[in-house]
Amino acid sequence: MEHLIEKTSGWRGSRAIWIDAAYHALLEQGIDGVKVMPLADRLKLSRTSFYGHFSDRNELLGALITLWQSKNTGNLIERTEAYAETINEAVFNVFDLWLIPDLFDSRLEFAVRNWAHVDAVLARQLEEADQIRVEALQAMFERYGFDTLYANIRANTVYQTQIGYISMMKDRPSEPFLPRLERMPYYAEIFSGQHVTEAECSRFFARHSSGHHATGAIPA
Repeated sequence: MEHLIEKTSGWRGSRAIWIDAAYHALLEQGIDGVKVMPLADRLKLSRTSFYGHFSDRNELLGALITLWQSKNTGNLIERTEAYAETINEAVFNVFDLWLIPDLFDSRLEFAVRNWAHVDAVLARQLEEADQIRVEALQAMFERYGFDTLYANIRANTVYQTQIGYISMMKDRPSEPFLPRLERMPYYAEIFSGQHVTEAECSRFFARHSSGHHATGAIPA
């Protein structure tokens, strides 16, 4: 009986499997690729098994949006609130998002932004997410003594730089990790307006170097 239940469950798939298939279809083909029959073919499951987990396609699309909100917006807010002794360390905490795919999914971000061009409801959600993210970054700068206007401008600069980077890199070869990592302290200094110390760099490089020997701080 246990074997039969296990087999039946496997044949019907799971909610997570369908969401994962929809996620990959969205990245590869855009929102037009996220349809029940192509996903069923991709998973080698029946169309009816989809309805064991979702009431309709819109519920699946809602699950993708929830994934995007949780992973990208949720993690960004968490990184802006993470402990840091200095503003540069706080900026480095945010940079973790751009270096660790599990924290911020750049491909999903790009796909959702494209999707929003043809979905007015999602476009409003995207606009709201942008505002929430910038406000979180602004609050981070304000905690380190920046006045409201400067904090807002710096927050927008950080955010728009990265969103622009995501858009530009979509159809280009992946940038080598180590050269990108070693440029991060220069970006941090530009964003914060404060010199990055060797200690700040060392702590940042230590959690990202993965055996590579990154160089020291920005020269004075």
